[in-house]
Amino acid sequence: MDYLVFRLYGPLASWGEIAVGETRRSALYPGRSALLGLLGAALGIRREDEKAQQALAGGYQFGCKLLNSGSLLRDYHTTQVPDSVGKQAYRTRRDELITGAERLGTILSSRDYRCDSKLLVAIQATAQAPHSLAELAEALRRPKFQLSLGRKACVLAAPVMPEPVQADDLKSALDSYPHTQLLAREWDDQRWLPGNEAIYTWEGEHHALSAVEDLSTAQQLSRYDQPVSRRRWQFAPASHWYWQAPQQKETAV
Repeated sequence: MDYLVFRLYGPLASWGEIAVGETRRSALYPGRSALLGLLGAALGIRREDEKAQQALAGGYQFGCKLLNSGSLLRDYHTTQVPDSVGKQAYRTRRDELITGAERLGTILSSRDYRCDSKLLVAIQATAQAPHSLAELAEALRRPKFQLSLGRKACVLAAPVMPEPVQADDLKSALDSYPHTQLLAREWDDQRWLPGNEAIYTWEGEHHALSAVEDLSTAQQLSRYDQPVSRRRWQFAPASHWYWQAPQQKETAV
């Protein structure tokens, strides 16, 4: 099967969970909506282009290999916003600050980031894919819009280095990424997970990761991560699998 594999690394990443109240959590790894947003930015698809966004959302499946989850950074955040009293609609930030100047108040929030997380991403195209994997690779090398790791402030610190990979299954594709040795030299900080301890996440069937590994400990998780409308910021539930490869035991010589 054909896959497109690339890396994601930056000093800060924020893979948003459901935002409730003042606390904005970050997952350990990117969800489906974050990776679709990354592809949309690379291709130059605008948020208000609902047709192109929906085509993108229905055209691809993703898998990740988390090499290092990174350390947690919690930011104490303050924002000025007008209250919601009355029927005034604020369509832009400028409207909030100028039209709603007399109603401005301060809200406090706590926002989580992952520092120095390192991961690989594999994309597989479905029959409905609007762009080939080769087109996606070219877009990732020369993105139309700035690529980010969950939030615009979380910029990439290294090229994504997309590479086409042919493999029997998703795990083989991620494990055979041709720049693995380069990554090991660049990330020689003693904090990234060895290959036999990596965390894998994937979409689709339980056995889609590997036909030979024992996946009995894999967990099926759900997120509100399938984009319904980017313009209205609406998402539907989407399920994925989570599995940590068991550590190999050392054998006596």
